[in-house]
Amino acid sequence: MTPTPNNISRRLFVGGVFSLGFARSAMAVTQGDATAFIQRLIKDIYQVIDSGGSEPAMIRQFEALFGQYADVQIMAQYALGVDGRSASPTQKAAFSDTFGSYIAQKYGKRFRQFIGGRIEVEGARKIKPGFEIKTTAYLKGENPIEVIFLVSDKSGELQFFNMFLEGVNLLLTERSEIGSMLDRRGGDLDAATLDLKNAG
Repeated sequence: MTPTPNNISRRLFVGGVFSLGFARSAMAVTQGDATAFIQRLIKDIYQVIDSGGSEPAMIRQFEALFGQYADVQIMAQYALGVDGRSASPTQKAAFSDTFGSYIAQKYGKRFRQFIGGRIEVEGARKIKPGFEIKTTAYLKGENPIEVIFLVSDKSGELQFFNMFLEGVNLLLTERSEIGSMLDRRGGDLDAATLDLKNAG
């Protein structure tokens, strides 16, 4: 099924409105708390990188880190957008689990390029959903790249809910890709979730 301009426009518009719900936070944490949180994440990322394990082993470790530090449920909801409104709780849970594994594998492979380099926190600022933590990844033999984490305690604990890697918005990228999967499957979430699982 080929998506029509109206379908795409509706998904982006309603999805954008839906995302405003993520802009609420109790703001129980400080900028220093959010910065320290990302510094712990960076430390754990490099523990995996420096472990010298095989790529499959490292990806499994990155998946565990993603589950620990990322608000997977909120990220999955955002990626699914308006298409998730008619989904059952079971379907949403299955999609969230699959999405978490998919993202961890996809971006875990990107983190492998940080071998021999370092990531440094450059600054932090308060934003409406929580805090933006700006870091720079200094890579061996390559130009530095900017990595930005958005952090909030909206779900009851401090977690990151979005990431910008070299200016690319993780959530917007994944929403577009998930939307394309759903369109190809005629809106069948179960089929799209299977596609996502096989894409990991």
